[in-house]
Amino acid sequence: MKTCLLVCLVCILTLSTMGVGNAQGTYPNGTEISLLQWRHFVPRHDEWFDRYAADWGAANNVVVHIDRVNFAELPATLAAEIEAGAGHTIIELLSSPAAFVEGLHDLSDINQRALDLFGERLEHCRAATYLPAVDVYYGFAYGYSINHGNYDVALWTEAGYPTGPQTYDDLLEGGSAIYAATGIPLGIGLSPEIDSEMANRELLWSFGGSVQDVNENVTINSEATIAAVNFMAQLQQQAMTAEVFGWTGASNNQALISGEASFILNPDSAYRSLQKVDEAGAANIGFTPGLLGPAGAIAGSHMNISVIPAYVGGDQLKAAKQFILDFSADYRDATYHSELFNLPCFPKTVSELDTWLASDPFGSVPADKFAILKTAIGRLATLGYPGTSNPAIGQVYGEHIIPNMFAQVSLGAASAEEAVAQAAQRVEVIFAHWREKGLIGGG
Repeated sequence: MKTCLLVCLVCILTLSTMGVGNAQGTYPNGTEISLLQWRHFVPRHDEWFDRYAADWGAANNVVVHIDRVNFAELPATLAAEIEAGAGHTIIELLSSPAAFVEGLHDLSDINQRALDLFGERLEHCRAATYLPAVDVYYGFAYGYSINHGNYDVALWTEAGYPTGPQTYDDLLEGGSAIYAATGIPLGIGLSPEIDSEMANRELLWSFGGSVQDVNENVTINSEATIAAVNFMAQLQQQAMTAEVFGWTGASNNQALISGEASFILNPDSAYRSLQKVDEAGAANIGFTPGLLGPAGAIAGSHMNISVIPAYVGGDQLKAAKQFILDFSADYRDATYHSELFNLPCFPKTVSELDTWLASDPFGSVPADKFAILKTAIGRLATLGYPGTSNPAIGQVYGEHIIPNMFAQVSLGAASAEEAVAQAAQRVEVIFAHWREKGLIGGG
């Protein structure tokens, strides 16, 4: 296992001689790298990135190829390419790739180099790519997006909440009142897809529950988890429709844009889409940071994580690592051209961020709409909280155990105690499997 994970440690010495922004001709003629990415929810980002990658390639004598697919296809594609031993050089994912760690290069070298160049990173970014059991970084996190509340200002003002829901109790009471008065439901998914995964975890964490503890012991079967699951069932039955059981990753965006949801948990892509087609409608959307539950207010974050499969080697590997470092150095442009969707894991790389959040450069009304999100940045979590996104956590995510647990109770198919116990049984098996491999601690 160590041989596979540490296959590229010889590159540390090479990397130490490389500076950000290599001169043209550093790499031999014929050097190529290929990137597989998700189609960004803010189209202007991909238009900019294509130009960025071409310019970087020209400056470094590297041909850069870019392929894009729907974000939901990335884990399966990564698994297939690792199995085949051939494919893309760099693959960027929105969810934890930890379950694929045995087929990935250890990127501890460029993670350390980035710390040397850019200073400290945010803790949830470290936790998203670090594997403490073997002390390696299996990925590189450039940035993240905040899974914040997006609410209909007029509807919530009429219900008595002019600044939107601040707590989960507010969400239940206000959301139920709005649904009863207007027929417009809340839009929080209970489906095996990315937004449901994060929204359900936010609720779980804010109620004091978690899949594991900081030492990678399974903790899901708890009174806090049962309380969270029961609360979600009440929320669904009083303030939502059955459509949330079949949602895809685009459903909450579409519901907000069409005026068919009073509140969703999502980054700002839905709002940005609305802004382009209905300025007045966009002005009627407000933001909230993580909602307050019995254990606090914890906002979820979607990550931008790049990995390099173990089949990549030679000049291609060196060029791939250089590209990752250079792109991180230039993350200001990624943040800007994603219209503040991509926020930096290394804050010093985007010195303008506070200014942009205080006064949105893309014409929000009011201009300080994004300022509320500053309060969320210090209390963000990602998969694995309060621990790291280890391979067991990655598999739990891949099997959609958390939203299925919540959905069972909301559908009336099981009691909270039954659903939680069933989920815990499967989680224990998964953790035991990865613990036996020596890739997680606890036990």
